[in-house]
Amino acid sequence: MEKFHLLRSTAVPLPIENIDTDQIIPARFLKATSREGFGQNLFRDWRYDAQGNPRPDFVLNNPRYSGKILVAGKNFGCGSSREHAAWAIHDAGFKVVISSYFADIFRGNALNNGLLPLQVSDELLERLLQQLHQAPETELLVDLAVQELQVPAWGETIQFAIDGYKKECLLKGYDDIDFLVNQKEAIEAYEKNRVWAY
Repeated sequence: MEKFHLLRSTAVPLPIENIDTDQIIPARFLKATSREGFGQNLFRDWRYDAQGNPRPDFVLNNPRYSGKILVAGKNFGCGSSREHAAWAIHDAGFKVVISSYFADIFRGNALNNGLLPLQVSDELLERLLQQLHQAPETELLVDLAVQELQVPAWGETIQFAIDGYKKECLLKGYDDIDFLVNQKEAIEAYEKNRVWAY
């Protein structure tokens, strides 16, 4: 995976609550097993009409908004446990999703695929969505090492929580297998000094 340290970016607001994984990537697009190509169908049924034409009222089709951060409503990633939802968001160019609540399975899938689910309070989420609506050029700064979300336009810094193991994996660009491989010396030393019971 790509290492994640510091991200400064504008953001895309999606003020809809309870966005489930079927809305993120509809089931009819789940036939592929590689991670590439899912981004083009991210939010497919909201983004395009039945003829495949972009819906001008959907935020991803609005040229005012761009960036590598998606700011979404509460309870993001609920529904089925499909990992493809995280694949689609990441493949579309997003590195961070900000919400006030994430479904547990989606959170795990996101972290396993280099996508940071950054949880904030309901109040802060509402302020961010309003800020982005009024000023799409607003930049956010995500510093994973110190677990801070900075909003320079407000002069504010917000701490966020993340599992320590997953934080290390993101910082180093490791998936679970990479992490184990990089513990080879420690594992071998443990096995060498282990007292075996027969």
